Amino acid sequence: MFKSVLFWKIATLLGLILLMMIPKEMLLNVISERSGYRQSVIDKVSDSTSRSQKILGPLIVVPYSEWVESEVDGKKKRERINRSRYILPEVMTVSGAPDVDVRRLGIYKAQVYQGALNFNAQFDATALDDLIHDGVTIGRPSLVVALSDSRGIQQISPLTMGSQKINFEPGAFLGRTANGVHAELSLAQLQQKKFDISFTLTLTGTNSLSVVPIGRSSELTLQSNWPHPNFVGEFLPLQRKVDEKGFRAHWSTNWLANNININFASDDPHVDFNALPAFSTSLIEPVDHYQLTERAIKYAILFIGLTFFSFFLFESLTSLRVHPIQYLLVGAALVLFYLMLLAFSEHLGFTLAYTIASLSCSLLIAIYLSAVLGGWLRGGLFAGGLLLLYGVLFGLLQSEDNALLLGAGLLFIILAAVMVLTRRLDWYQVANPQLLTGQKSSETNTDKTVDKPVAVGGSNTDAFRLWD
Repeated sequence: MFKSVLFWKIATLLGLILLMMIPKEMLLNVISERSGYRQSVIDKVSDSTSRSQKILGPLIVVPYSEWVESEVDGKKKRERINRSRYILPEVMTVSGAPDVDVRRLGIYKAQVYQGALNFNAQFDATALDDLIHDGVTIGRPSLVVALSDSRGIQQISPLTMGSQKINFEPGAFLGRTANGVHAELSLAQLQQKKFDISFTLTLTGTNSLSVVPIGRSSELTLQSNWPHPNFVGEFLPLQRKVDEKGFRAHWSTNWLANNININFASDDPHVDFNALPAFSTSLIEPVDHYQLTERAIKYAILFIGLTFFSFFLFESLTSLRVHPIQYLLVGAALVLFYLMLLAFSEHLGFTLAYTIASLSCSLLIAIYLSAVLGGWLRGGLFAGGLLLLYGVLFGLLQSEDNALLLGAGLLFIILAAVMVLTRRLDWYQVANPQLLTGQKSSETNTDKTVDKPVAVGGSNTDAFRLWD
């Protein structure tokens, strides 16, 4: 087998394919680096304004202390324990219309939103009835609104509670992971049992906005001028409308569905603010060209392998030969496609960049192969086949859900074409080193010559010569 010229030719082709994987990995590193640059720009914009916002509240925090008896080493010990009672709203509705502004830094950009959110809630303070007894001292209650980044608070109206107006003060009482504002209440106000509150929060943030549905029944209505929302998180909107002018979405849920009240059931809750489920929308770019380019590069080995195998098949069926250097140059043009795609997509968008890169590289390969293969028709056919592959790849990238189905169908068609073209080819004859080089048998000293094989298409033994 190791004396077979065909074996060494196939081994050389596989080696060339593996060699082309080096620039492919380098391109993946470039994509990671450029994507990191973009994220650093988003971080810079977030640092100068505010980050993604997650809102928890409104809820009422009632601090209290009570005497507790315990037994230590057989001795009774009496000490005062400080706790907090959390009253969640029975009904909570939030509505707003944040406008999105694109901030640019170089070629990169980030989405910054700003707008007013209107909060309305209804509370039932009967949860405090069990605290009204001797030994319990109730402190000053507060209505709390917590945010992930309080720098985004542009303005907040006074809390409206019946006919009363109460100003908000800095600080939230929900642990170190949350900051925000609070409005001090009185026990007399809570003794109303059921009461309504409202306020308006003007907020700035970047990339995403989330509201924790803390009420027994919670609703959120958002509308914005951003036409590319991504509805993420634990709850999808029940109603949504997205067009070129923006979007409108409505969420609704309750404690039976989300069990959020369980997190505040005890008077000493350890609430992970960031882990609470929320109504969420992400203001994203319509196409992440870095992700699409990375997915395209994963098909590079298929493109290079199919092109090299086409050359090999062309050599086997005709009298022309393609040198390894020529294989390598065509492979370099195929890899250059991905670099051009990455570079142009940062400025022109993915679709236009893909069109320019595929046409440019196909034209370059067509001009080069027209000389290598001895005619514009052959070079044009190879370039046309390459453009067809680029078109299929674009369809795979745009239809991620059907990528496996389309890829399997493409491979089946390619395999069927190869089997049809080579169904009459004598591979033993192709692999014969004497026939491949056109030499006589070294074991024969007579004047008898070996008949030259006839290749498919009627050519002579040059059809099977390798790179000599």
